[in-house]
Amino acid sequence: MQYNFLSATILLLLITDPLSNIPIFINALRGVAKERRRVVVLREVAIAFVILLVFMLAGDRFLRAMNLTDVSLRIAGGIVLFLIALRMIFPHPDGPMGGDSRGGEPLIVPLAIPVLAGPSALATVMLLTSQAPGKMFEWIGALTVTMIVCAIVLLGNAQAPSVSARIVGRLRQ
Repeated sequence: MQYNFLSATILLLLITDPLSNIPIFINALRGVAKERRRVVVLREVAIAFVILLVFMLAGDRFLRAMNLTDVSLRIAGGIVLFLIALRMIFPHPDGPMGGDSRGGEPLIVPLAIPVLAGPSALATVMLLTSQAPGKMFEWIGALTVTMIVCAIVLLGNAQAPSVSARIVGRLRQ
């Protein structure tokens, strides 16, 4: 399939899925002071953006170094998505990222990686650039727009987590 800026942006938005990540962010930011939540969300989105950008720019060299083809990466990505779907159907009792009793402020894990820059997002940016390396500026633009949308959605809920928490609580009932 040939992608363009719009289709790549939509694909990346569907894979990073900021709306479904709201409950994960709320849970992870539960122990963070309200005035720090905005900074943490922006930091995690920025870290995810940098990681995805590195994989976008150097992904083809990574694939060659590992002797992987596009087909093998697509198959592996499909398996990862299948496992994620199974985890959504049969949820883990400790939540989507497992139990964490440390508290404090999350750094990189679990918010930047694997929530925003998970295996499927990494595979997608590598596949985009390997299929059409001449459209690198389009792919960087699509990734930038995607991360801006993620930041806006997640910031809106970091500022008013009580509303989102009530919605999530009602959905769980």
